[in-house]
Order: sequence, then structure tokens, then C-alpha cells
Amino acid sequence: MGRENQTWMSEFILLGLSSCWDTQVSLFVLFLIMYLVTVLGNFLIILLIRLDSRLHTPMYFFLSVLSLVDICYTNSTVPQMLVHFLSAWKSIPFHSCVLQLFISLAMGSSEFFLLGAMAYDRYVAVCHPLHYTVIMHGELCLGLAAGCLGAGFINSMMQAIIIFRLPLCHNVINHFACEMLAVLRLTCVDISFNKVMVAISGSLVIMLPCFLVLFSYVRIVAAILHIHSAQGRCRAFETCASHLTVVSMCFGTAIFTYLRPSAGSSAEQEKMVALFYAVVTPMLNPLIYSLRNKEVMSALRRLLGKCSEKSLKNNISDKEEMIDMPDIVQLLLQR
Repeated sequence: MGRENQTWMSEFILLGLSSCWDTQVSLFVLFLIMYLVTVLGNFLIILLIRLDSRLHTPMYFFLSVLSLVDICYTNSTVPQMLVHFLSAWKSIPFHSCVLQLFISLAMGSSEFFLLGAMAYDRYVAVCHPLHYTVIMHGELCLGLAAGCLGAGFINSMMQAIIIFRLPLCHNVINHFACEMLAVLRLTCVDISFNKVMVAISGSLVIMLPCFLVLFSYVRIVAAILHIHSAQGRCRAFETCASHLTVVSMCFGTAIFTYLRPSAGSSAEQEKMVALFYAVVTPMLNPLIYSLRNKEVMSALRRLLGKCSEKSLKNNISDKEEMIDMPDIVQLLLQR
């Protein structure tokens, strides 16, 4: 029965955020700006970390991976949402819906694990500064990043297979994207098993990294309080403030969406929380890490300085060529 319904269900209809045309146009302009800021901001962080050798450290390696994950996550949902704002028929093919749910869930899960790995990196940097380079060596960083991405894709694949094997009664999704809880509402069978799987998945993907973050920061705070210098304490707190801000936003919205009692949830509330997590959080990540980080701002100034210096040299060389042109013309006339 499930497979017959899935074969017949060739597309889904997304209700989106609003049915008012003026509101949709306004939302299109707003989210287009936020999307461009997200992509350009995260790409700029990746570029700075790649080009500046001073940022070739484990902390910025994980930050570049996080920026890449945010770009992929945003591109899995926002471009389609922007198109639907200006479309009368908000449909998405079945296989595109499956792919969208798979990628967005994989990137979201990977981000939680990455935040846990970044918390461990900050713990080693603050609590074991003399052994930091020995503990956080290149192979360990690559292994942690690969493990975070692998765990996210495995969790996403399991959830997608279980969800889309269920028989679906209708194809109207009360959401702006193919989100896991919204698709589950389309089923016409008992989904108690799926709720258990969502709870288990949430416990593993959200709570395990959350506990790792809490454990790391408890140890970090204890180590910082033992620093006698006030300047040293401020510097130690500054290295963790950006990461802690991002952690609070990501884990707070995820726990509110997936781990609270289902009786207290509604489709509209879930849409707003999902919108914050899909659009706002990836946009704020580069702003938080760049504006609150002196090393990133210094790398940006150095890059801009090199670009302006190169542009100035090109202008000077062009002027020199223009100055030499009359001499060349005069020489040719003499011949």
C-alpha cells in the first residue's frame, strides 16, 4: 500500500508561509537579502581561512567546515522557498522532496556534531594549552570532521528511508520545505514507531553533543576562574564567546522543535522555528565569528590591503604604459 501511494504521489504541494501576494513579495525581498548575506558571509570565512596562514589552526579548520555545512544547508531549502514566493503553484517533485529532506537533515545533524567537536577543541585550548598542538593534530581534526559529517548523513539516511516508506494519505505539506515532522503528518497509519525514532535520533544527534558542550564549558569555566590575571580571564572568555553564542542558538531551536512534547507543538510554531534555524542561524554564524573575532577581522583587513595594493600597482603600471605610448608613436613617425 505504501509503495502504491508513493508511486502515485508524484509531487507535493507546499503551503509556505503566507497566501497573501503582497506578503510573499515582501518575504521574498527579505529572505533574498538574508540568503545572499549567508552565502557570501560563509564563503568569505572559508576564503579567509584558506588564504591566511595565521588561521591554519584546528579552531578555524572546524569553523571553515561549519561554514561549508551552513552553505549546503541553506542551499537545500532557501532557493526553492524564494521561487515559491513568486509562484502561484508551490509544488515540489517527490524525488526532490526526498533529496531536500535528506540533505537538510544531514547538514543539520552534522552541525550539532561539529559544534560538539568545536567545544572539545576549545576545552583543550583553554585547559591544556601546552599540549594543544600535540592533542589537536591534523589527523585528529580531519577524523573528527569526517566523523561528524558521516554521522549526520547516516542519521539522515535512516530517517528518510523510514519516513518515505510510509503510506501517505495526501500530498499537501503545511510547511515551506520538506521537513521531517511536516512530512510525517501526511501519513495515514500509526506513526508511534517514527515518533520513537525521532526521539532516539534527537537524543543521539542533539543531546549527546549538547552534553559534550556543557561538560567542556564547565571545565573551561573552572580553568578560567583559576587564572589570576584579569586580562588572561577576559582573553580566555573571548575565545569561547562566539562558539557559545552559536551553540545556544542552534541547540535551543533544535530542542524546542524535536524534543518537546508533541501535544505542545503546532505546525505554525514548527515553521517559525525551522525558518529561524534554516535562514537566520546560518546568516548569524559568520557575523558572530567575524565581528567578535579579532583574528578574523585582522585577516580580512590584510586581504583587503593586499587587494588594494595590487589594484594600485596595476593602476601605476597602466599609467606608465600610457606615458610611454607617445614615445613609441614618435619613434614610429620618425621611421
